[in-house]
Amino acid sequence: MSSDICSRPLDVSKIGLIFAGAQKNLGPSGVTVVIVRKDLADRADKNLPTILQYRTHIKEKSLYHTPPTFAVYILGLVTEWIAAEGGLAGIQKRNEAKAKLLYDAIDGSNGFYHCPVEKDSRSLMNIVFRVGGSASQPGDEALEKEFAKQAAGAGLVGTPGHRSVGGMRASLYNAVSAADVEALTNFMKEFHRARG
Repeated sequence: MSSDICSRPLDVSKIGLIFAGAQKNLGPSGVTVVIVRKDLADRADKNLPTILQYRTHIKEKSLYHTPPTFAVYILGLVTEWIAAEGGLAGIQKRNEAKAKLLYDAIDGSNGFYHCPVEKDSRSLMNIVFRVGGSASQPGDEALEKEFAKQAAGAGLVGTPGHRSVGGMRASLYNAVSAADVEALTNFMKEFHRARG
């Protein structure tokens, strides 16, 4: 759950085990959050090495060995910030508003930008889109390279999509503000005006 942990409320009582890297929404890389039902931890194979058994860490209150203390401390600060923002319900509203702002810019561009993901399957955390082309055709790669270059020049880093898929991607993790998304959408509108 690395990309969406703590981005919205979740009924953990319906899940047996959650394994999440903190580096997307909860803190720096180097710390992992595990939420596991105790009965599952107790049923784990006894032949597993002691350090790989969740029951070991439960029994020792996560102190079986030295944890990455600074990363754990930062994770604690982030959870305090989440609580101050209205908890997970408040964070969800914030994330939905940021995603809506970007999806509206994509969908309102008369096809200059398009999202290859069906509306009911779209992510709030990682929004992918193409520049140029059409909804049924991949984007214009030369235009996408120019978009990425100009975006980086405007201080908007990380816009190129996955290396094997191409396109563009905007990650709207919890630390990304509405002002950050507004800066991206304003850049997109200007790029469209100049290139469209």
